[in-house]
Amino acid sequence: QVHLVESGGGLVQAGGSLRLSCAASGSIVSINNMEWYRQAPGKQRELVAHISSGGSSYYVDSVKGRFTISRDNAKNTVYLQMNSLKPEDTAVYFCNAEVTPRGRASPRNYWGQGTQVTVSS
Repeated sequence: QVHLVESGGGLVQAGGSLRLSCAASGSIVSINNMEWYRQAPGKQRELVAHISSGGSSYYVDSVKGRFTISRDNAKNTVYLQMNSLKPEDTAVYFCNAEVTPRGRASPRNYWGQGTQVTVSS
């Protein structure tokens, strides 16, 4: 069984920074894509950032230039460095990873439990 655990959320003032971490554990053969999503109250969950196994990244327009996604494959961990935070960044942030578990021939997506990010004005 594969588990993803996010950490690093909290309360910050506008203009501040946070770094989120998501560590995958369990029976893992490999991890391909890793992503960060967020969901604000009353809003649909949206993709924030994506990073491939080769390190190619994607960001939603609203966070470009402010957020940076990275990964440490040796630690099965993906990070989201969030700078110049705005109140509209307030949401629960979720990690998603495309993981091939031991005993399976193809990958499947796993979700973390989410970590709250609150940005005050």
